[in-house]
This record gives sequence, C-alpha cells and structure tokens, in this order.
Amino acid sequence: MLKNYFKIAWRNIIRHKGYSAINISGLSVGIAASLLIFVILQFELSFNTNFSNYKNIYHVVTQQMGEDGTTYNPGVSVPGLDALRIDFPQVKFAALNSSYGSQLTVPGNDPTNAVNDKKFSEPLGVVFIEPQFFDIFQWDWLAGDKKALLQPNMVVIDKSTATKYFGDWTTAMGRTLKMDNVLTLKIAGVTADAPGNSDFPFKVMVSYITWKQHPNDYDYSNVWGSLSSNHQIFAELPANMSAANMDKQLVGFTAKYSEDKTKVTRAHFLQALKDLHFDTRFGNTLGDHSTSMATLRILGLIAVLIIVMASINFINLSTAQSVGRSKEVGIRKVLGSSRKQLILQVIGETTLIVLFSVIIAIAIGLVALPHLKNIASVPENMGLFNWGTVAFLSLTVVAVILLSGIYPALIVSGFKPILAIKNKITAASVGGIPLRRALVVGQFVIAQLLIIGTLVAVKQMNYVNEADLGFNKSAVLILPGYTDSISLSKIETFKQQLLQNPQVKSVSFASDAPSSENNWASNFYYNNDPKGATFATFLKYGDADYFKTFGFKFAAGKGYDPSDTVRQVVVNETLIHKLGVNKAEDAIGKTLKVGGAKTWATITGVVKDFKTNSLRDAVKPITISPRKQFESLAAVKIETAHLAQTTAAIKSLWEQTYQEYAYNGYFLDDNIAKFYEQENKLALVYKIFAGIAIFISCLGLYGLVSYMAVQRTKEVGVRKVLGASVANIVFMFSKEFLLLIGVAFMIAMPIAWYVMSEWLQNFAYRIPLTAGVFIMAIVGSMGIAWLTVSYKAIKAALVNPVKSLRSE
Repeated sequence: MLKNYFKIAWRNIIRHKGYSAINISGLSVGIAASLLIFVILQFELSFNTNFSNYKNIYHVVTQQMGEDGTTYNPGVSVPGLDALRIDFPQVKFAALNSSYGSQLTVPGNDPTNAVNDKKFSEPLGVVFIEPQFFDIFQWDWLAGDKKALLQPNMVVIDKSTATKYFGDWTTAMGRTLKMDNVLTLKIAGVTADAPGNSDFPFKVMVSYITWKQHPNDYDYSNVWGSLSSNHQIFAELPANMSAANMDKQLVGFTAKYSEDKTKVTRAHFLQALKDLHFDTRFGNTLGDHSTSMATLRILGLIAVLIIVMASINFINLSTAQSVGRSKEVGIRKVLGSSRKQLILQVIGETTLIVLFSVIIAIAIGLVALPHLKNIASVPENMGLFNWGTVAFLSLTVVAVILLSGIYPALIVSGFKPILAIKNKITAASVGGIPLRRALVVGQFVIAQLLIIGTLVAVKQMNYVNEADLGFNKSAVLILPGYTDSISLSKIETFKQQLLQNPQVKSVSFASDAPSSENNWASNFYYNNDPKGATFATFLKYGDADYFKTFGFKFAAGKGYDPSDTVRQVVVNETLIHKLGVNKAEDAIGKTLKVGGAKTWATITGVVKDFKTNSLRDAVKPITISPRKQFESLAAVKIETAHLAQTTAAIKSLWEQTYQEYAYNGYFLDDNIAKFYEQENKLALVYKIFAGIAIFISCLGLYGLVSYMAVQRTKEVGVRKVLGASVANIVFMFSKEFLLLIGVAFMIAMPIAWYVMSEWLQNFAYRIPLTAGVFIMAIVGSMGIAWLTVSYKAIKAALVNPVKSLRSE
C-alpha cells in the first residue's frame, strides 16, 4: 500500500513539474539556511561545556558603582586571591593574568645574533597561571604536569604552539623560550589544544610566580585599589554550597577588605561558567569573542521564520492546486477510497518533496559551510554532520511534513464526490481565499521584518564606519613596541630615521591610539584642591607630537612641551565639563594631579572631544600627558600616494632597529574596524536572510499567480475581447497581492521599530529611526512583488484571446 502511495505521489510530482520545482526550491533554500543557523547556534551554545564539572565552576567578577553609573570588570585585585582563600577555605580558587600581544622567541644557535632567532607574536592565549587552575579545569596533558608551574620561569605550551615553534611537539620538552626579551623560560609541559568552543584558548602558560617576580615588566600590583581585567579568578564550589549563598557572603567580604582602601564602590559576585561566553557586560574576557544571547535568539527566530515561509508556499500552492485534482479525488472516493487513504496519499507526496528538498539543502549546506566563517565566529574546519545536525534535520523533516502536508491533505480528502466529479470545486472552497490571503500576509510580514532590520543595521554600521572620531585615523601605521630599557633607549634614533623618509609626515610614541579598547583609569585632583574629583579620568600617554600625528583639534590652548615625565597635560572637553568648567579657556593654566603623583601638572590645552573607545560607549574624561616609560607604541602618519612602498620601508627599518622583536605593524583604521566585527557580521546575516526571505516570498507569489493565470484563462480572454489592455490585466492580477503586502507592512512596521530600537541601544552614537527606512522597505517589497507578479500576468495577457476562449 505504501509503495503504491509513493508511486502515485511520484507521478503527481512529475506531472506538475513547475509547482514541484517551486516547492522544492523554496523548501531547499529554507532548510539549508536553517541548517547553517543551527550549526552556528550549536557551536556557540556549546562553549565551555567540555569540562565535566562546568556547572560547579564560577568566575569571580567585579561590579563598580560610581557617579557615572555601574560598570563591570572581569578582574579582581591581586590581594583578593589570598583573601578569598583565607575567608572561603572550602572553595577551590585559581588565578591567572593575561599578557596580550606578547612575543615568544625561540633562540637560535648564536645567542649574540638575534637575527637568527625565530620570533612569534601571540595576540591571544599567553597567561601567567597558577597550577591550582588545573585542579578546577580538566586539561589533557601530553607531557609534563601542573606541578612544573610551582617553580618560577617555567612554561607549558599547547601542541599546536609547540609544533609551530619547534616543528615537532615531542621535541619541545626542556627547550628554552624567551618572552618579550625579558623572561627566559624552560618548557616543562605540553598540553592538547583547547577545543574551538572554549573561552580558554591558552597557548603559552607561564608559572604565576614568574609574574610576581617581574612586577615592573608585567604590571604586577599587590594593592587593593588596583584593578585590571587581565587578572582573573575562578572558583569551584563544593556540592553543598550554592552560588546564591556565596554571593551573599561576598558582600561582607568586599566590605571587609575594600573599606578605606579605595574610593570606588565595588562589589564582587559569581558569574557561572556557562554564562561566561554570553555575558557581554564583561567584553571578550579570555577568548576571541563573546556572543549575546539576544543575538542567538534572533538567529534562531530567523531560522524558524524561514522554515515557516517555505511551508506557507507549500500550503498555498497545494491548496490552490487541489482544484485541478478534484475529479481524481471524486473518482477515488466513488471507488471506495477512505479519507484516511487520501490523507496518506497527500502526506506521501509532501514527504517525497520534503526529502528531495532536504537532500538539496544538505548539498547547499556543504557548499556554503566553508564560507560560514565570514558571517559568524566559527572554526574553518567545522563539519556539517554530527548527532545534533542529524537530529535537527530529522525534526525539521517531521515538522515541515506536518506543517506543509496536514492542511492540504485535510482539504483534498474532504471533497464531496458528486461536486468533485462534476468539477464544481472552486478555489474559494478549498481552504478559502481568506486563508491564503492570511498566509501571504504572514510571509510578507516576515520578509519585511528582515528587510527593515537589514536597512537599519546597514545604515547604523555605515554611520559607525564613517563617523567623525574627532581625530584623523587615515594612513596612520601603528607599530606596537615594548618598554624594556633597551627598546626605550632606541626611540629617538628610530623616530629621526623615520622622519628622514619623505613619505612620513609625522611620528609619535604613545601608550596607545586615541580610540582603543584600553580603559586605564585613575582618580585625580584638580586645581590644587586636596579633595579628589568625584569621577575618574582615563589616561593616555604620548609624546609632544601625539596631537599633530593624529590631527586633534583644540578647543583652547595647545599641546605640551617635549618631556619624559608628567609636567604638563592636555585634557578633553568632557573632563572639564564634568568639573563644572563651561569655557575651555578657563581650564588653561589650571593644575591637575593623577593618582598618587607627588607633583601637580599644568593644563596647557583642551582638545575637542574624540571617540575614546568604540561608538557603543560615550566619550570618557581623558587626560593626555608625556611619560616615556609607557610610550611603547609608535604611530607613523604617512602619505597615501605610495602606501605599500612606504610601509615596506618602515618595516625594514623596524627590523634593523629592533632585531630582538617581530614586526607587528597595522593601520589604525583597520584596527578600529575590528571594534564592530560582530555587528558587521550581524548586518551581513540580515542581508543574506532578507534576500532568502524575498526569494522564498517571490517563489510563492510566482506559483500562485501562475495558478491563477491558468484558472482564469477564459476570463482573461473575455476581458481582452471586451477591450481590456495588457495593463488592465496586469493590474487585475497584482492589485490583491499589493494590498496584502500593504497589510503585512502595517503589521511588520511596529514590530520592526521596537526590535531595531532595542538593538540600537547598544550604541551610544546611533542613527535615528526615521520614516525613510520604512518607506524604503514597503516600496521595495511592493516593487519586488509587482515584478514577480507582472511577469506571469503579462505573459497571460499577451495570449491570443481566441485561444483563451477555447480553453476550459
């Protein structure tokens, strides 16, 4: 019996090739898109679940409350580690301190010649770590063990890093590495690589005690008032202790140790390891990216909506097409077919179409998978097939069959035999015109939500990428350097050599660029007032050419004189306004002292506000001053005429001057663009899936209009004989669909406005949601729909009316 059902189903699919192709195309694209979204969601949601005890592991984090609101920091002050162990002996604690952008050097045969050394820059994955970390987190050791990290100047590296440094990881044990040309480390262990779905992508793990022994080189500060996001603490709670109970006890802990030790109101609490990857309040923490749950929910919703749209196409075409099968159904019923048998037959046809669609969807998925990294932070070598995707496809097949097949099956099986045989079944009696209208409206609500979301996201990201930052970011080559005594002694010579190049306009050495992810802050005092300001100032250090190199604009005054120490400072408008100084001129000549400095510095200038971080954040109160010991980064402003040649020349000069270090130059505008990598990818996702939604909607419209053209062939002929023009015929076919799209827009508009308003709240600087975006969406939707409908309508209108009138 089942074989017979599928045989008949196959014949019906072949007989109606056009409609079958439309259904299969829509379902294939929809299922493929949903499958790829599922792959992304599966990867993101699996982060940090590879540890068997991950439900009991927590991250100790810091909340800071101040005049400007509440901020969050993933770090804990260094003294907090010992204090936590004293006050909570039943809890396991482990600390680490990240070192971003460190250089690791494999010494060559000649220790006096650094040219032959192999140098590697590691932007991520270098940490000073306690051996206790591996009591909390299970790690796969290939050689050595955690005990080696009890000793100073010991390092453990992962397999990939060992292979990269030495060619064969098995030869790494006992070898020597130099870190930042400051530390000489002995390799005492090799671990397996961290999985791709881990926020702990550690490559080089140096013993924690080594960090303590080099406080000046790696900013080790054993004071409560010093807080860095680099120093983080993790905890494993015993089975009889809840996170809520621990949080209550941490309130007293913070009060006990922070009182009179810092002017910032702080609180500590536990962040569950399972939330580490998704809590965007703390930034990327230790991994290469974080993902908000809101973004994942939006992606999941898009996947569901795409599937629903494809199923709507199937329902619309199947119910409309069922009119042409009324005689077949009538004869089957007269010959004894039961309603159950007719339902199974229709479900059989649906199953065949869905299975074909899934096969094509898998093929599309395999082709698209290597490109998935361009729209999501997923590994390049990710596979498409695993138990999760197999389960997803199985559930999708069942869901689509039920969603797409049940209603048409009930409609067809419900035909009355007499009416069916007499060909009295009409389109209005098979599911009704209202249902199909509602389904078309539903499709275009989804499509217009995605179109509006795409327009808003693209406009916002264009605004962000083209915004005036308050300084000149164009053609500024950044050369990250180091602050050891040898490097600092070469600054002036290197600077003068750079300026001899006619393509170099200006050079400045600084702690960091004007816009960066750095948030180095301190308390400060203003105008000889012993009572400190009620807010912190954020610090940037740079030489006297800092303002010229980056093209700052001054609201009053000028830059400071050349100096190696803080004698003069420049502040921004935000700082003086928060101090109650309305005119920039009034701040010139006043004094300012940062933190525990002993001398007061004179304010020589006030720069106009510039964007200190990404455009997600408001402008911070900034103090800029010279301080040579922190000026490790070189900013080189160059002419754009011969960019490649000039960059190559600068690289060559760097390698000659700093033979001990690897060259890591990059352009400032490229680095700023990375601030918005996640948002730009999300905008691209919107574009892709809005396009898919439009494609599926147009397929459905084309199929419905094709069917209408066949059903109304004689009517078209009569209208032409009576004088109707081609435009009249096109209008007859398209007016209903344009009206339905208008109704869909009225539903989609408030939903889209609310959703995109919430998304824009992530940016301190954002575009307004104007009527223009919504007008573009409705005009675009109607234009696309009209083009889809008019093609088939014009074709029907151009048919010779004599042929049309002969048609039945």
